Amino acid sequence: MSSPPGEPLVARTTGIVNSRLLNDYLHRVFSSADGNQPAAAYRKHLTFQNLQEHLDRLLAEENGSEDSQDQLTEGRLGPSTVVLDHTSGFEGLLLVDDDLLGVIGHSNFGSIRATTCVYKGKWIYEVLISSQGLMQIGWCTLNCRFNQEEGVGDTPDSYAYDGNRVRKWNVTTTNYGKSWAAGDIVSCLIDLEEGTIAFCLNGISLGTAFDNITRGAGMAYFPAISLSFKESVAFNFGSRPLRYPVEGYRPLQDPPVADLVKARRLLGFLKNVIHIGIDVTEGKLVEKDASMWQLQGEPTVLITLAHIFNYFSPLMCKVYLVEDVLMTFLLSILERGGAVEAHPLIQQLLDLMWLLMEEYEVHECLKQLLMSLLRAYRFSPIIPDLGLQIHYLRLTIAVLKHEKSRKYLLSNVLFDVLRSVVFFYIKSPLRVEEAGLQELIPTTWWPNRFTKEGKESKEVKEESAEERLRRRAYERGCQRLKKRIEVVEGLQVQILKLLLNNKDRGGGEASRYIFLNKFRKFLQENASNRGNLTVLCPPEYMVCFLHRLIAALRFFWDGHKAKAPAALSSEEAYVPPQLFYNGKVDYFDLQRLGGLLSHLKKTLKDDLAAKANVLIDPAELQAVTMDDLDEDEESATSAAQSQRPSATLAIGGALARPGWLSSPTLGRANRFLSTAAVSLMNPRRPLGTLEKVKVRTLSVEQRTEEDIEGSNGNEGLLLGRPPEEPDQPITENSLLEVLDGIVMMYNLSVHQQLGKMVGVSDDVNEYAMALKDTEEKISRCPKRRRDIHEELLKSQKVFSEKLNHLSRRLAWINVTIYSKEKMQDIYWLLRVCIRTIEHGDRTGSLFAFMPEFYLSVAMNSYSALKNYFSPVNSMEELPGYEETLMRLAAILAKHFADSRIVGTDIRDSLMQALASYVCYPHSLRAVERIPEEQRISMMKNLLAPYEQRPWAQTNWILVRLWRGCGFGYRYTRLPHLLKTKPEDASLPSLQKPCPSTLLQRHMADLLHSDCDLAPSFLNSVLNQLNWAFSEFIGMIQEIQQAAERLERNFVDSRQLKVCATCFDLSVSLLRVLEMTVTLAPEIFLDWNRPSSELLLRRLAQLLNQVLNRVTAERNLFDRVVNLRLPGLESVDHYPILVAVTGILVRLLVDSDAQGAERATAVLLADPCFQLRSIQYLLGHAEPAAMAAAAAATEKRHFSLSTYTEYISAEELSKVDKMLSHLSEESKQAAATTLPTSEEDLCPICYAHPISAIFRPCSHKSCKACINQHLMNNKDCFFCKATITGVDDFTKPAGS
Repeated sequence: MSSPPGEPLVARTTGIVNSRLLNDYLHRVFSSADGNQPAAAYRKHLTFQNLQEHLDRLLAEENGSEDSQDQLTEGRLGPSTVVLDHTSGFEGLLLVDDDLLGVIGHSNFGSIRATTCVYKGKWIYEVLISSQGLMQIGWCTLNCRFNQEEGVGDTPDSYAYDGNRVRKWNVTTTNYGKSWAAGDIVSCLIDLEEGTIAFCLNGISLGTAFDNITRGAGMAYFPAISLSFKESVAFNFGSRPLRYPVEGYRPLQDPPVADLVKARRLLGFLKNVIHIGIDVTEGKLVEKDASMWQLQGEPTVLITLAHIFNYFSPLMCKVYLVEDVLMTFLLSILERGGAVEAHPLIQQLLDLMWLLMEEYEVHECLKQLLMSLLRAYRFSPIIPDLGLQIHYLRLTIAVLKHEKSRKYLLSNVLFDVLRSVVFFYIKSPLRVEEAGLQELIPTTWWPNRFTKEGKESKEVKEESAEERLRRRAYERGCQRLKKRIEVVEGLQVQILKLLLNNKDRGGGEASRYIFLNKFRKFLQENASNRGNLTVLCPPEYMVCFLHRLIAALRFFWDGHKAKAPAALSSEEAYVPPQLFYNGKVDYFDLQRLGGLLSHLKKTLKDDLAAKANVLIDPAELQAVTMDDLDEDEESATSAAQSQRPSATLAIGGALARPGWLSSPTLGRANRFLSTAAVSLMNPRRPLGTLEKVKVRTLSVEQRTEEDIEGSNGNEGLLLGRPPEEPDQPITENSLLEVLDGIVMMYNLSVHQQLGKMVGVSDDVNEYAMALKDTEEKISRCPKRRRDIHEELLKSQKVFSEKLNHLSRRLAWINVTIYSKEKMQDIYWLLRVCIRTIEHGDRTGSLFAFMPEFYLSVAMNSYSALKNYFSPVNSMEELPGYEETLMRLAAILAKHFADSRIVGTDIRDSLMQALASYVCYPHSLRAVERIPEEQRISMMKNLLAPYEQRPWAQTNWILVRLWRGCGFGYRYTRLPHLLKTKPEDASLPSLQKPCPSTLLQRHMADLLHSDCDLAPSFLNSVLNQLNWAFSEFIGMIQEIQQAAERLERNFVDSRQLKVCATCFDLSVSLLRVLEMTVTLAPEIFLDWNRPSSELLLRRLAQLLNQVLNRVTAERNLFDRVVNLRLPGLESVDHYPILVAVTGILVRLLVDSDAQGAERATAVLLADPCFQLRSIQYLLGHAEPAAMAAAAAATEKRHFSLSTYTEYISAEELSKVDKMLSHLSEESKQAAATTLPTSEEDLCPICYAHPISAIFRPCSHKSCKACINQHLMNNKDCFFCKATITGVDDFTKPAGS
């Protein structure tokens, strides 16, 4: 390459540089450490031939100081690479990571220590807190003995800090430090010169915790931790740069000093290459703008870089160096601000790495880089502008923008090694002041107008001017916070857009298809490993991931719509039904609406073939049935383990995928440590369902773009379109699968997390109540009681401090979880589910293939919108809200009794959802707006007999439709409960009555028109009433007996609960009877109907039973009510007596003359009838003999007339009328009835004369007995012959 100095410069095109210029260039690039260039005369002439030795010499200069390392290790014993001691230094059950630095507690209180100890000097190590529960972190000596109750800090020579309870421990405990949260870093410092131990939290010292610790011969301290079940941390003893180094303290593991110096030098050379350009035409070196540097195929530069990378590459595989040198350098490039696109240098450097490094080196380097980024992102403290988080996210985006790197990371790292979902999470600050929320939201505010009666407060005070100013200032603060958080969310969505890119087909699959396969696997782990904690993604991460994924999905969906106008927009998105049965998307072992997939494939095989042209391979059916039998469990297990590593969760085996809870990023929790018996290590029986994930669909791993999107003539995911489904493109198939995954995520854990976070606003309300209460007390406090006044002022201070803190925290939660945009996401998801269910429903029997979670998400997302987002944003403002409500109502009305749905849980949920739907006026109106035939069929399903089905729920629905119309039935809370504890006014059962006359009319029509429906329905209601009331009476007898015993005893609270439930059921069944009697009295009173007389008799019999039991003097019922047991609050005279009165009034007073006559006759003919029960209702005293005794014992009598707020004067006058009518009739009846001799009485009930004779056996009884018997049984009472008919029997006159 060298040419004689006189030659002209070689033409520019070849890019070859003459030797003088090359020599200058190489000397400029590889300047020595001190930066002084020797004078040109003394410089050695550099060419590419001797560059290598020059570099060797330069790098060796640096390492002259290595010998001084050895004497420094004094004061430390043990291996130089410090890890957790997984061979002998632990107690309890623990899961330890691959790198032996992360640990998860797997038992009550497990402890573990490090492999290296210190006896002299000043030392530090860091602990990354991944979960904020109960842990004790610190130091212990070799002879500390721990067990499941006692851990680090509970024995004499161990010392610990516990940020969960904010205490320090050394046998005894005192307050110390601050509370920690997931994402914090605790530094543990020991100074063996002074004998002190101290701790820092996120670099801020918490002060000396212990002084005067034991030192001297044989005393050496190990880093150690004790943690309870599920808690997890990761240690950094110095294998990575400390996040918060403290001057004078050394990490337990030495940093790789020599390598560090070397790497920094080489990085310097690399920067020089970027800054110095060669201007070949001018023959001189020029300074260049580094940010615009490109590798333009200049051989000189390339060869120079190759030399640098020759040394640099091996160093870049080491964690410490990647984090300390490479990540710092890349971050500095982005520091200048501007969009990530404005920094092409990072792309160029990644190109260089792929070009000049060995494949395995690039892989390792990228893996370590992303791991360090994730760790940095997760464990950065939150500062007001979220600057640190933004910084790390921007570099992540820059790296992922590089196609080759992105695909490598997606295929092998993002979901397999890292838990990259962390990137989409924004942690919420527990300690508000450090997050700078005080500066962002200087003024706090909280709502303080509410009464706890569950009534809206009538006198809504206008907020004062001062309050309004405070509220507005608070809202402005919330807006400022929102803007900052939106920046982070925007970056997170950008990452997902990169991962969902489907245009980067250079070198293999597009990113989106790699992502889809990984995403499916992620869902599978979260769906099937409910029990395996290490794999589950924490719900708070899921919530953030869901929202970012929805944003990215809608971006691509609408982008596709712009290109293909025929497709649907994301506003109309849904998942087409064929995805559920064509086997292209794996739903693991999730429950389908029609039961198990294997069962559906067998039973619906013909429908699949006819409708969707999907043929099921008989071999597969055969195989499925064989699986069901599980003949050879052992081999099945081993086969499953060999095929699917993700499913082999054996406790002793490898926990297959990254542990969620374990170290902050690298998570293979591979070693299971246990001090229990070895049997845990190799379980005897195979571990059941987890391993047997047999999927005979397309295995997720092998799917390619063509399998998903389809190509000419192949429909990909949409194979098997049923005839009911419109033949119209929806969107790209891959997006449908993402959408399906989003719905599944909501079901897995997002919903419960949304419900959990509402707790903060509940706390705010409780404290606000307490504060208001205290302030009122202060204003009422007499002047002379200074002591009370001071106490009250103290409480006031505590409450308002707590409120200041909570209202700022609430602002954060409202922005990250309950903001308007998030609400719109959930609403969008609700509408997606509704459309999906509607489309699936049209496919007839194939609807059974739909996974249950679609229905659950439709119900849950509605309830989340209604209950969780409500105080901040109201649902009414959402676009298309009324229509959505109606479509959801139609789904609930149609499917709660849908025979295609077999799962009892999902049917129960549908029924509960419908029950809560009819409690609120706006959603009840939605039910009334659904098409008429659907309403009628819903009422018909509600009136199905109460046997072989969960009837309590549907009965409650009927009661709600009636409440507000019945006798004395306009209450929200029972009269005697108004004084007791206030409850949450948003509960469905505490809503104001809102009866539906429209649905009542449908019910009346059905009962009129369908002759078989009414008797079977009413008969079952009477049966259940009989059962519920008898159970109730039985239970209160037991409770009474327990209460009468002298020794102190406790009634089981469960028993009380069951007892109250039976009572409530009896009341609601009575109300349904009242509703029926009111809407369709002819069922009981029109005796041309075959069963009406019988029904009336049964009804009279039950009403008399109930009245007698509840109204008898000083009876069981009275005594139990007067015990006022907790749990039996709802048991009282009022609800049950009013319901009975309602039925009696309707039959005896409000019906026509003939009906009233019949009803009276039947009621009086019942042997149990007692007039005094009716008198009791109005508080009339008993006959005189009893009255004296009664007056002495009873203070006040029950009487309907005292409940003037609940019962109108008109209603009371009807009761009076009924009483006088019955008194009159019973006197006449008593006068006319002749005494009957005993042999003429019915041998079954001994209450009525014999009036029926059976064919063919001629046995006799009264009509009531035989009719009731024939409803359930056709055999004769006496001889078991089958009865063919019943004739009237009249006694011959002569006998």
